[in-house]
Amino acid sequence: MEYYRTADYPASQRTASWNNTYSSRFAQVTFQPSSGDVFDAELRVTSLGFLGFADVRTNGASIERTAAHISETKSHFFSFLLMAQGGANFSHYGNETRLTAGDFTLCDNAAPHRIQLEKGARFLILRASPKMLKTHLPCPEQLCGLRLPAELGLTGTASAMAHSLWGKAEEGIPEEFGDRIAGHLLDVLGTAYSISLGHKMTNSTVVGLRKAQAKQFIEANLSDPDLSPAAVATAMRISARYLRVLFAEDNETTSAYILRRRLEECATQMANSAWRSLTVSEIAFSWGFNSAAHFTRAFRSKYGMAPSEYRRMHLLPH
Repeated sequence: MEYYRTADYPASQRTASWNNTYSSRFAQVTFQPSSGDVFDAELRVTSLGFLGFADVRTNGASIERTAAHISETKSHFFSFLLMAQGGANFSHYGNETRLTAGDFTLCDNAAPHRIQLEKGARFLILRASPKMLKTHLPCPEQLCGLRLPAELGLTGTASAMAHSLWGKAEEGIPEEFGDRIAGHLLDVLGTAYSISLGHKMTNSTVVGLRKAQAKQFIEANLSDPDLSPAAVATAMRISARYLRVLFAEDNETTSAYILRRRLEECATQMANSAWRSLTVSEIAFSWGFNSAAHFTRAFRSKYGMAPSEYRRMHLLPH
Protein backbone atom coordinates (compact mmCIF):
# COMPACT_ATOMS: atom_id res chain seq x y z
CA MET A 1 0.00 0.00 0.00
CA GLU A 2 1.28 3.47 -0.91
CA TYR A 3 0.97 6.21 1.70
CA TYR A 4 1.39 9.96 1.25
CA ARG A 5 0.79 12.90 3.60
CA THR A 6 1.21 16.65 3.51
CA ALA A 7 3.08 16.54 6.83
CA ASP A 8 6.12 15.34 4.87
CA TYR A 9 6.35 18.67 2.99
CA PRO A 10 7.43 22.13 4.22
CA ALA A 11 4.37 24.17 5.21
CA SER A 12 5.09 26.82 2.56
CA GLN A 13 5.13 24.19 -0.21
CA ARG A 14 2.43 21.83 1.00
CA THR A 15 -0.37 22.61 -1.41
CA ALA A 16 1.79 22.60 -4.55
CA SER A 17 3.71 19.49 -3.49
CA TRP A 18 0.52 17.68 -2.56
CA ASN A 19 -1.11 18.48 -5.88
CA ASN A 20 1.93 17.12 -7.72
CA THR A 21 1.97 13.94 -5.64
CA TYR A 22 -1.76 13.27 -5.85
CA SER A 23 -1.85 13.92 -9.59
CA SER A 24 1.11 11.66 -10.32
CA ARG A 25 0.17 8.82 -7.97
CA PHE A 26 -3.63 8.70 -8.24
CA ALA A 27 -5.64 11.25 -10.25
CA GLN A 28 -5.03 14.59 -11.93
CA VAL A 29 -6.94 17.13 -9.87
CA THR A 30 -6.24 20.36 -7.98
CA PHE A 31 -6.64 20.69 -4.21
CA GLN A 32 -7.40 24.15 -2.81
CA PRO A 33 -7.30 24.44 1.01
CA SER A 34 -10.52 25.93 2.34
CA SER A 35 -9.31 27.41 5.61
CA GLY A 36 -6.50 29.52 7.00
CA ASP A 37 -5.07 26.52 8.83
CA VAL A 38 -1.98 24.74 7.56
CA PHE A 39 -3.19 22.36 4.86
CA ASP A 40 -3.30 18.75 6.04
CA ALA A 41 -4.18 15.70 3.93
CA GLU A 42 -3.40 12.01 3.61
CA LEU A 43 -3.71 9.53 0.74
CA ARG A 44 -3.51 5.75 0.92
CA VAL A 45 -3.62 3.83 -2.36
CA THR A 46 -3.85 0.12 -3.10
CA SER A 47 -5.77 -2.24 -5.37
CA LEU A 48 -8.43 -4.88 -4.91
CA GLY A 49 -8.19 -7.10 -7.94
CA PHE A 50 -9.23 -5.00 -10.93
CA LEU A 51 -10.43 -2.17 -8.66
CA GLY A 52 -8.33 0.80 -7.63
CA PHE A 53 -8.85 1.51 -3.93
CA ALA A 54 -7.96 4.71 -2.04
CA ASP A 55 -8.55 6.47 1.27
CA VAL A 56 -8.41 10.29 1.30
CA ARG A 57 -8.46 12.48 4.42
CA THR A 58 -8.22 16.27 4.67
CA ASN A 59 -8.75 19.11 7.11
CA GLY A 60 -10.92 20.89 4.55
CA ALA A 61 -10.36 21.54 0.86
CA SER A 62 -11.97 21.75 -2.54
CA ILE A 63 -10.86 19.20 -5.12
CA GLU A 64 -11.44 20.08 -8.76
CA ARG A 65 -10.95 18.22 -12.01
CA THR A 66 -11.02 20.50 -15.02
CA ALA A 67 -11.08 20.13 -18.79
CA ALA A 68 -7.32 20.73 -18.74
CA HIS A 69 -6.80 17.77 -16.39
CA ILE A 70 -9.00 15.61 -18.60
CA SER A 71 -7.05 16.48 -21.74
CA GLU A 72 -3.87 15.22 -20.06
CA THR A 73 -5.40 11.90 -18.95
CA LYS A 74 -5.23 8.81 -21.16
CA SER A 75 -7.21 6.31 -19.08
CA HIS A 76 -10.99 6.44 -18.68
CA PHE A 77 -12.54 5.14 -15.48
CA PHE A 78 -15.44 5.58 -13.10
CA SER A 79 -15.07 6.04 -9.34
CA PHE A 80 -17.46 5.36 -6.49
CA LEU A 81 -16.94 7.88 -3.70
CA LEU A 82 -18.04 6.74 -0.24
CA MET A 83 -18.16 9.40 2.47
CA ALA A 84 -16.62 7.74 5.50
CA GLN A 85 -16.55 10.78 7.81
CA GLY A 86 -17.83 14.33 7.67
CA GLY A 87 -19.62 15.89 4.75
CA ALA A 88 -19.05 17.31 1.29
CA ASN A 89 -20.76 19.08 -1.58
CA PHE A 90 -20.23 17.38 -4.93
CA SER A 91 -20.77 18.96 -8.36
CA HIS A 92 -20.74 16.69 -11.41
CA TYR A 93 -22.71 16.19 -14.64
CA GLY A 94 -24.77 19.27 -13.76
CA ASN A 95 -25.84 17.77 -10.43
CA GLU A 96 -25.22 19.48 -7.08
CA THR A 97 -25.15 16.83 -4.36
CA ARG A 98 -24.80 17.01 -0.59
CA LEU A 99 -22.98 13.97 0.82
CA THR A 100 -22.84 12.84 4.44
CA ALA A 101 -21.29 9.81 6.11
CA GLY A 102 -22.43 6.57 4.50
CA ASP A 103 -23.53 8.12 1.19
CA PHE A 104 -22.10 7.08 -2.17
CA THR A 105 -21.83 8.99 -5.41
CA LEU A 106 -20.44 8.01 -8.80
CA CYS A 107 -17.87 10.01 -10.74
CA ASP A 108 -16.73 9.88 -14.38
CA ASN A 109 -13.13 11.04 -14.87
CA ALA A 110 -13.97 12.07 -18.45
CA ALA A 111 -16.14 14.94 -17.15
CA PRO A 112 -15.22 17.89 -14.91
CA HIS A 113 -16.19 17.71 -11.26
CA ARG A 114 -15.66 19.47 -7.94
CA ILE A 115 -15.96 18.30 -4.36
CA GLN A 116 -15.92 20.69 -1.39
CA LEU A 117 -14.83 18.77 1.69
CA GLU A 118 -15.53 19.86 5.24
CA LYS A 119 -12.81 19.89 7.86
CA GLY A 120 -12.13 16.36 9.07
CA ALA A 121 -13.69 14.74 6.00
CA ARG A 122 -12.62 11.30 4.87
CA PHE A 123 -13.78 9.31 1.86
CA LEU A 124 -13.00 6.01 0.16
CA ILE A 125 -12.64 5.72 -3.61
CA LEU A 126 -13.35 2.58 -5.63
CA ARG A 127 -12.14 2.95 -9.22
CA ALA A 128 -13.09 0.71 -12.16
CA SER A 129 -12.69 0.73 -15.92
CA PRO A 130 -15.89 1.27 -17.94
CA LYS A 131 -15.69 -2.30 -19.27
CA MET A 132 -15.55 -3.87 -15.80
CA LEU A 133 -18.14 -1.55 -14.24
CA LYS A 134 -20.69 -1.98 -17.04
CA THR A 135 -20.92 -5.72 -16.40
CA HIS A 136 -22.50 -4.75 -13.05
CA LEU A 137 -24.06 -1.35 -13.85
CA PRO A 138 -24.99 -1.13 -17.55
CA CYS A 139 -25.16 2.66 -17.96
CA PRO A 140 -23.20 4.37 -15.16
CA GLU A 141 -23.30 7.71 -17.03
CA GLN A 142 -26.95 8.07 -16.00
CA LEU A 143 -26.01 7.96 -12.32
CA CYS A 144 -22.94 10.20 -12.14
CA GLY A 145 -23.21 13.02 -9.61
CA LEU A 146 -26.30 11.58 -7.91
CA ARG A 147 -26.44 10.74 -4.21
CA LEU A 148 -26.96 7.12 -3.19
CA PRO A 149 -28.38 7.70 0.32
CA ALA A 150 -26.92 5.75 3.23
CA GLU A 151 -30.37 4.96 4.62
CA LEU A 152 -31.90 3.41 1.49
CA GLY A 153 -31.94 -0.16 0.21
CA LEU A 154 -28.62 -1.97 0.23
CA THR A 155 -26.47 1.15 0.55
CA GLY A 156 -25.59 0.36 4.15
CA THR A 157 -24.59 -3.16 3.16
CA ALA A 158 -22.39 -1.84 0.34
CA SER A 159 -20.82 0.70 2.70
CA ALA A 160 -20.07 -1.89 5.38
CA MET A 161 -18.57 -4.20 2.77
CA ALA A 162 -16.35 -1.43 1.36
CA HIS A 163 -15.12 -0.45 4.84
CA SER A 164 -14.44 -4.08 5.74
CA LEU A 165 -12.54 -4.72 2.51
CA TRP A 166 -10.49 -1.56 3.01
CA GLY A 167 -9.40 -2.91 6.39
CA LYS A 168 -8.55 -6.27 4.81
CA ALA A 169 -6.67 -4.54 1.98
CA GLU A 170 -4.47 -2.78 4.53
CA GLU A 171 -3.64 -6.17 6.01
CA GLY A 172 -3.17 -7.73 2.58
CA ILE A 173 -5.58 -9.81 0.46
CA PRO A 174 -4.15 -12.75 -1.52
CA GLU A 175 -3.88 -11.70 -5.18
CA GLU A 176 -5.62 -14.80 -6.49
CA PHE A 177 -8.85 -13.75 -4.76
CA GLY A 178 -8.75 -10.03 -5.61
CA ASP A 179 -10.77 -10.07 -8.85
CA ARG A 180 -13.45 -12.32 -7.38
CA ILE A 181 -13.85 -10.12 -4.30
CA ALA A 182 -13.92 -6.96 -6.44
CA GLY A 183 -16.67 -8.50 -8.56
CA HIS A 184 -18.75 -9.30 -5.47
CA LEU A 185 -18.38 -5.72 -4.22
CA LEU A 186 -19.50 -4.29 -7.58
CA ASP A 187 -22.44 -6.70 -7.60
CA VAL A 188 -23.63 -5.31 -4.27
CA LEU A 189 -23.04 -1.71 -5.36
CA GLY A 190 -24.81 -2.26 -8.68
CA THR A 191 -27.78 -3.79 -6.88
CA ALA A 192 -27.85 -0.93 -4.36
CA TYR A 193 -27.99 1.61 -7.19
CA SER A 194 -30.69 -0.34 -9.02
CA ILE A 195 -32.87 -0.53 -5.89
CA SER A 196 -32.53 3.11 -4.83
CA LEU A 197 -31.96 4.95 -8.12
CA GLY A 198 -33.49 2.61 -10.67
CA HIS A 199 -36.03 5.29 -11.56
CA LYS A 200 -33.14 7.43 -12.83
CA MET A 201 -32.14 4.82 -15.38
CA THR A 202 -33.81 5.21 -18.76
CA ASN A 203 -35.09 2.18 -20.60
CA SER A 204 -32.67 2.93 -23.41
CA THR A 205 -28.98 2.61 -22.66
CA VAL A 206 -28.28 4.47 -25.91
CA VAL A 207 -30.40 7.47 -24.86
CA GLY A 208 -28.75 7.58 -21.44
CA LEU A 209 -25.29 7.41 -22.95
CA ARG A 210 -25.99 10.13 -25.51
CA LYS A 211 -27.37 12.46 -22.82
CA ALA A 212 -24.28 11.82 -20.72
CA GLN A 213 -22.07 12.60 -23.71
CA ALA A 214 -23.97 15.84 -24.32
CA LYS A 215 -23.44 16.89 -20.70
CA GLN A 216 -19.76 15.96 -20.89
CA PHE A 217 -19.33 18.17 -23.94
CA ILE A 218 -21.15 21.06 -22.28
CA GLU A 219 -19.15 20.76 -19.05
CA ALA A 220 -15.87 20.72 -20.99
CA ASN A 221 -16.85 23.82 -22.99
CA LEU A 222 -18.76 25.96 -20.48
CA SER A 223 -16.21 28.77 -20.74
CA ASP A 224 -16.63 29.04 -24.52
CA PRO A 225 -18.94 32.00 -25.28
CA ASP A 226 -19.97 30.28 -28.53
CA LEU A 227 -21.35 27.24 -26.69
CA SER A 228 -25.01 26.78 -27.65
CA PRO A 229 -27.51 23.96 -28.25
CA ALA A 230 -26.66 24.15 -31.96
CA ALA A 231 -22.94 23.81 -31.20
CA VAL A 232 -23.60 20.80 -28.96
CA ALA A 233 -25.76 19.11 -31.60
CA THR A 234 -23.16 19.75 -34.29
CA ALA A 235 -20.30 18.41 -32.17
CA MET A 236 -22.28 15.24 -31.37
CA ARG A 237 -23.53 14.86 -34.94
CA ILE A 238 -27.16 14.71 -33.89
CA SER A 239 -30.14 16.85 -34.77
CA ALA A 240 -31.26 19.78 -32.63
CA ARG A 241 -34.58 17.97 -32.17
CA TYR A 242 -32.90 14.84 -30.81
CA LEU A 243 -30.85 16.98 -28.42
CA ARG A 244 -34.09 18.50 -27.10
CA VAL A 245 -35.47 14.98 -26.58
CA LEU A 246 -32.39 14.00 -24.55
CA PHE A 247 -32.88 16.87 -22.09
CA ALA A 248 -36.69 16.80 -22.02
CA GLU A 249 -36.68 13.98 -19.45
CA ASP A 250 -35.00 16.33 -16.94
CA ASN A 251 -37.60 19.07 -17.57
CA GLU A 252 -34.78 21.41 -18.58
CA THR A 253 -33.86 22.68 -22.03
CA THR A 254 -30.28 22.48 -23.26
CA SER A 255 -29.91 26.27 -23.17
CA ALA A 256 -31.31 26.39 -19.62
CA TYR A 257 -28.83 23.71 -18.55
CA ILE A 258 -25.92 25.68 -20.03
CA LEU A 259 -27.06 28.90 -18.31
CA ARG A 260 -27.60 27.17 -14.96
CA ARG A 261 -24.19 25.54 -14.98
CA ARG A 262 -22.44 28.79 -15.92
CA LEU A 263 -24.21 30.61 -13.10
CA GLU A 264 -23.30 27.86 -10.62
CA GLU A 265 -19.62 28.04 -11.59
CA CYS A 266 -19.64 31.83 -11.27
CA ALA A 267 -21.31 31.61 -7.86
CA THR A 268 -18.74 29.07 -6.68
CA GLN A 269 -15.82 31.31 -7.62
CA MET A 270 -17.41 34.47 -6.23
CA ALA A 271 -17.84 32.74 -2.87
CA ASN A 272 -14.20 31.59 -2.81
CA SER A 273 -11.46 33.95 -1.62
CA ALA A 274 -9.02 32.33 -4.06
CA TRP A 275 -10.73 34.38 -6.83
CA ARG A 276 -10.93 37.60 -4.80
CA SER A 277 -8.54 39.36 -7.20
CA LEU A 278 -10.97 38.96 -10.12
CA THR A 279 -13.90 41.29 -10.63
CA VAL A 280 -17.42 39.92 -10.93
CA SER A 281 -17.40 40.70 -14.65
CA GLU A 282 -14.07 38.93 -15.17
CA ILE A 283 -15.45 35.82 -13.50
CA ALA A 284 -18.62 35.98 -15.58
CA PHE A 285 -16.74 36.41 -18.85
CA SER A 286 -14.38 33.54 -17.96
CA TRP A 287 -17.45 31.26 -17.88
CA GLY A 288 -18.79 32.22 -21.28
CA PHE A 289 -20.95 35.26 -20.57
CA ASN A 290 -20.39 38.15 -22.97
CA SER A 291 -22.72 40.71 -21.39
CA ALA A 292 -22.40 41.95 -17.81
CA ALA A 293 -26.02 43.12 -17.85
CA HIS A 294 -27.33 39.73 -19.00
CA PHE A 295 -25.20 37.96 -16.40
CA THR A 296 -26.51 40.20 -13.60
CA ARG A 297 -30.15 39.66 -14.62
CA ALA A 298 -29.72 35.89 -14.89
CA PHE A 299 -27.83 35.70 -11.59
CA ARG A 300 -30.46 37.73 -9.74
CA SER A 301 -33.21 35.53 -11.18
CA LYS A 302 -31.51 32.37 -9.88
CA TYR A 303 -30.06 33.55 -6.55
CA GLY A 304 -32.41 36.39 -5.61
CA MET A 305 -29.68 39.01 -5.31
CA ALA A 306 -27.10 40.85 -7.39
CA PRO A 307 -23.72 39.14 -7.93
CA SER A 308 -21.94 41.82 -5.88
CA GLU A 309 -24.30 41.24 -2.93
CA TYR A 310 -23.78 37.48 -3.17
CA ARG A 311 -20.02 37.95 -3.15
CA ARG A 312 -20.04 40.28 -0.14
CA MET A 313 -22.30 37.91 1.78
CA HIS A 314 -19.89 35.00 1.29
CA LEU A 315 -16.53 36.76 1.59
CA LEU A 316 -17.05 39.30 4.36
CA PRO A 317 -16.46 38.05 7.94
CA HIS A 318 -19.67 37.19 9.78
